[in-house]
Amino acid sequence: MRSWKWMLVFFPMIALSALAQQATDQPASTGTAQPVAVQANVATSQPSTTSTTKTSTTASNPMAPPTTMDQVVDRAIQREHGLMEMLKKRTPLVETYLQNLKPDAKLGAVPSQDHYFLGRLDMGSTVDRRDYLSKDESFEKNLLGGFTKMFKFEYKPMGFSWMIFADHEEFDRAHYGFKYVRREFLGDVRCLVFDVSPKPDAGKGRFQGRIWVEDQDYSIVRLNGTYVPRPRNAYYFHMDSWRLNLIPGYWVPAYIYSEEGDFSYGSKDKFAFKAQTRIWGYDLKKSTKEDELTQISVDSVKDETPSTADASPLEAQRQWQQQAEDNVIVRLEESGLVAPASDIDKVLQTVANNLIVTNNLELGRPVRTRVMITSPLETFSVGNTIVVSRGLIDVLPDEACLAMVLSHELAHIALGHNLGSKFAFNDRLLFSDESTYTNFGFRHSPEEEAAADAKAMELLKNSPYAQKLDGPSLFLKELSARAPSLPALLTAHLGNSFTTDKGQLIRLSVLTKTGPALDPTKLDQIAALPLGGRVKLNPWTDHVELIKAAPVAITSARDKMPLEVTPFFPRLSRLTTDATAGNATAAANTTPSN
Repeated sequence: MRSWKWMLVFFPMIALSALAQQATDQPASTGTAQPVAVQANVATSQPSTTSTTKTSTTASNPMAPPTTMDQVVDRAIQREHGLMEMLKKRTPLVETYLQNLKPDAKLGAVPSQDHYFLGRLDMGSTVDRRDYLSKDESFEKNLLGGFTKMFKFEYKPMGFSWMIFADHEEFDRAHYGFKYVRREFLGDVRCLVFDVSPKPDAGKGRFQGRIWVEDQDYSIVRLNGTYVPRPRNAYYFHMDSWRLNLIPGYWVPAYIYSEEGDFSYGSKDKFAFKAQTRIWGYDLKKSTKEDELTQISVDSVKDETPSTADASPLEAQRQWQQQAEDNVIVRLEESGLVAPASDIDKVLQTVANNLIVTNNLELGRPVRTRVMITSPLETFSVGNTIVVSRGLIDVLPDEACLAMVLSHELAHIALGHNLGSKFAFNDRLLFSDESTYTNFGFRHSPEEEAAADAKAMELLKNSPYAQKLDGPSLFLKELSARAPSLPALLTAHLGNSFTTDKGQLIRLSVLTKTGPALDPTKLDQIAALPLGGRVKLNPWTDHVELIKAAPVAITSARDKMPLEVTPFFPRLSRLTTDATAGNATAAANTTPSN
């Protein structure tokens, strides 16, 4: 039996606020020259002594390595506009999960309410989004006092797309001043750090904060700050935006973390929240390639198998279900909701097989497992394929908890609660990606859910996890305790939820009557992990993998943060694999199909 190796993880993404920029035409400024030479990739480069020399050097050879900080800024601005141009035809998915906070005497700031947004981001000339889910109007009104439009952009709770770039339209010396701070490593990448401030009369909604510029191509890899000045009818939030080197020559926006609020004694700022935003699906591939036939070699083959008769009625039924199952998974991949097959699937499959073998289950067709990329804690099965959300894998503390999750869906399969056979008709799959949630649904009746719970308990008691059910018991108790504050996290969009709309636990609730009592103050009792603790996602290819991270000692109850949003702090590295680089270069130069 392969062991389920769980490790803490970090992860990165977008954040909140809203606004855009008002253009203010001003003559270009050369900025203040920095006399410090850039010790980057050219040891022989000599620093210039005047801004005139520096300007002429870069003008005569734009690709020459910068030798002064002014030239570094010029190159960073140039690279930023190049990134915007490259991404203009991309329409990635963007997901924001936000938790409002309240003070707790023992646990610090804890969630009191949550919100979830998912949609597709249009990164053209005006950054915009198309929703997969209905807007949370109450959140928008509470956040913005009823105003949903300001200046050029509409408020975008689901990605706050303006923070992908410092300034989508006018990031230049005419509107911003740059001050060199220091050199700093972010993971394996050495960076030059600059403070950025809008110039007087630069207009409203301008970025103010800090940028990190990597010292090889001089691309911005991190932005940290807010927008100023703050208008009367809206908020600007602080954000920490990270990029990853996913294709040669470009650092692509991947994650943003945002946090507001101050619970210190005497503070009047009680509006508090934490939010994670993730972007993925930059290079979603559709299966209908025009050159598909040119990639297929067909040889003449004679079928010499013993049986060449038509399928029996039972075989035909199973093949029909298999066709529907395959259609659904492929369509979910195309819409960016399910990750391509990966090693995580093999781990999930191993645990599922442990349950199948020890219970002598005969299922007719093999059981498969896949990972859904979204954050809400969700599972569902279509045919014999079990789908588990990334957010749920993130927060499960051990292998027995994973077995508990899989046992419920495995029970539906064993009991013949098959769903989705109608999708064997391909015309039912001809809908837009944004309408995926309205066209797909794999929910079971309360009676089928109760039967699956009973069957799942039987499977667990006959499995290698029978003596390890204290972990699943504590996990479900933690869900039950947090459910009233986290309805968005616990709302399933394709399958059945763990809880009711009122926060009452309904999935395998019998387990909460066993095992130890939940005690948040016990440091050795880990009932659930924070979000982002297991799965690493490549936002360009949508590939997922388990993250291996060194364990960190828990020194107080506040360190446990079960089911909570935490900051992103990825270890940055450069893309180095030649094969991957070649494929990614081709992808970057190809008009995307999504």
